[in-house]
Amino acid sequence: MHDIRNVLELARNRGVAVGHFNVSDLVLLKAVVAAARELQVPVLVGASEGEREFMGVRQIAALVRSLREESDSPVFLNADHTHTLQKAIEAAKAGFDTVVFDASALPFEQNARQTKEAVEALKAVNPAILVEGEIGNIGSGSEIHELDPDLSKYLTTPAEANEFVEFTGVDVLAPAVGNMHGMSQKMVTGEKKKRLDIERIAQIKEAARVPLTLHGGSGTDDRDLLQAIAAGISIVHINTELRVAWRSGLEAGLAAQPDQVVPYKILPFAVESVKQVVCARLRLFNHDGQLPIEDECAVTSPARERQAVS
Repeated sequence: MHDIRNVLELARNRGVAVGHFNVSDLVLLKAVVAAARELQVPVLVGASEGEREFMGVRQIAALVRSLREESDSPVFLNADHTHTLQKAIEAAKAGFDTVVFDASALPFEQNARQTKEAVEALKAVNPAILVEGEIGNIGSGSEIHELDPDLSKYLTTPAEANEFVEFTGVDVLAPAVGNMHGMSQKMVTGEKKKRLDIERIAQIKEAARVPLTLHGGSGTDDRDLLQAIAAGISIVHINTELRVAWRSGLEAGLAAQPDQVVPYKILPFAVESVKQVVCARLRLFNHDGQLPIEDECAVTSPARERQAVS
């Protein structure tokens, strides 16, 4: 069960997806693992190059290993959006389970060549590691954008997906199917949702014949996410929603305790805020009749409980 390939296969057979959540500090990591543990579902912890630089490559790998030992549910670690072979190999040697080698900003042929080289190099370090490639344009940066960019002309075609997978040998493919990194302000407030090209996802899945990842899942319409999973998406990435929850939880902790200076008395508010977002997303991604979508995770933070009572 504690093998990422088997987990993805089981998810596909059940018609569900594995949730992938980016972390850049212990608050986010604790929240993600706590939610997955409570729901007893597998989870992918992601760390981009910037997030790894902040936390430390070997340090985050060590933290995830220690949490994995204490969890009944599989916890995997992904080197998200890695743009150089050096950084990819560094993550593989540190013990990451998967690596996203992202050369999607390059022309298709150059992207394919560099990704193929990365697959060969990473498999030499660890034959069991999963390597993901990306084609198409879904923007950059899991932040709040002023405008909603039109990425419709950069969507991946089934023919490109087939050619890319066949040439590179990637284990997982991340296509552009209407998804986008980050969120606009209207998405944060719920006034607008991202919409996906479900038919294209199904066509790409048939052409690629490997698990598909949906990057930039934050702010996406829930119905679209469920349909995307049914059409062939096996992994869904969420980052910006967690960052928004992290900030709102931190602000709540500071507001509830304006004179408090002890970090471990303030930060539980942020842990709980992020955990509830992760719980909601994991319920949606694993909705096959076993996990109800509407329920919330239990409130586990004493600080949060005190806030609710006050």
